[in-house]
Amino acid sequence: MKILQLAPIWETVPPPAYGGIEAVVADLCNELVRKGHEVTLCAPGDSRTSAELLSIYPQSLRTAKGVSDPSPYVWMHAALSLCEGRSFDIIHNHAGELVMAMSHLIDVPVLTTRHGPFPPDWKFVWDHYMGWYNTISRSERLQMPPVPTGTYGGVVYNGIDVESFPYCEDKDDYLLFLSCICLKKGTHLAVEAARRLGLPLIIAGKVDQADQEYFHAAIEPLIDDRQVTFVGEADSVTKRRLYARARCLLLPLLWEEPFGLVIAEAMACGTPVIAFPRGSAPELIRDGETGCLVGDVDEMVAAVRRVDQIDPRRCREHVAEHFSVARMTDGYLALYERILGTSRRRATLLAAVPMAGGTVKMSPERGTPAVA
Repeated sequence: MKILQLAPIWETVPPPAYGGIEAVVADLCNELVRKGHEVTLCAPGDSRTSAELLSIYPQSLRTAKGVSDPSPYVWMHAALSLCEGRSFDIIHNHAGELVMAMSHLIDVPVLTTRHGPFPPDWKFVWDHYMGWYNTISRSERLQMPPVPTGTYGGVVYNGIDVESFPYCEDKDDYLLFLSCICLKKGTHLAVEAARRLGLPLIIAGKVDQADQEYFHAAIEPLIDDRQVTFVGEADSVTKRRLYARARCLLLPLLWEEPFGLVIAEAMACGTPVIAFPRGSAPELIRDGETGCLVGDVDEMVAAVRRVDQIDPRRCREHVAEHFSVARMTDGYLALYERILGTSRRRATLLAAVPMAGGTVKMSPERGTPAVA
């Protein structure tokens, strides 16, 4: 099968540190190539992959200097990637709604994986998208508003390279919070739980510009480098070391997270996860077996006190069975085959798009807009 994987241009594939989408795309590409498929990855030029790499810019926009307005780069990345995709059997879009909007211009099946939240204004694109889409958890599907067009391909859970995560049964006594430092991740609640327990907490993660105020007001005053330590954004080596030795990972989520990759990563190291039952957490964690689902900080504190009852080996087995790269790749290959087997020609996509001043339709002869 000839497959084009279209990643966001914001981050390197795989990411040097934080970047769930990019980590998943990297593993998926490499596994598809290993299985003998012809794969091209459209991503920043500093990406590393066994697939063929096509780039419109030499590095991720997140690290680019001198780029004051990223929009032209994002637009060109989407446009040229889809243009390249004309010669492929299928295009797998991980880069969101801009690609979905542009997908009307090509005659190749497009699968969009919904990796994140559903911004209300983007529903207009979803209402007219005629390709396929999938979610990365059942919870994410439930959070989506009704989509009148497109074809839902079901759930394909994210996978991780389990063998790359060190398994460790001999734990230290620190608690770990590893994620973005922001209100919706509940960083302050992890600190509160650790302080009640009198146990050290290591906080590892990036602080985006939008979350600077939260970090400076709610988290920074609590960092004393004794009980609460902030180590910044952890790279791939550091996060594995932190996961492996932690007593448990705390994840007091305050939003419906589509898929908590850190949950699978921690459990792969034999480290239980104690989380609020938001988003996909109940789908990833087996309560009382690979971690604990708790309703508030009081229950989180109580769960930490009994976390030694959880078998680290079972945590790793659970991830290997349900959230491996092989399992994810097989899921996508089955979905690709289903899409190609029932592919509708783009002639069926000539639906009217309402706009002020008239109705825009695509001309099947020339593929150019004509206002009726």
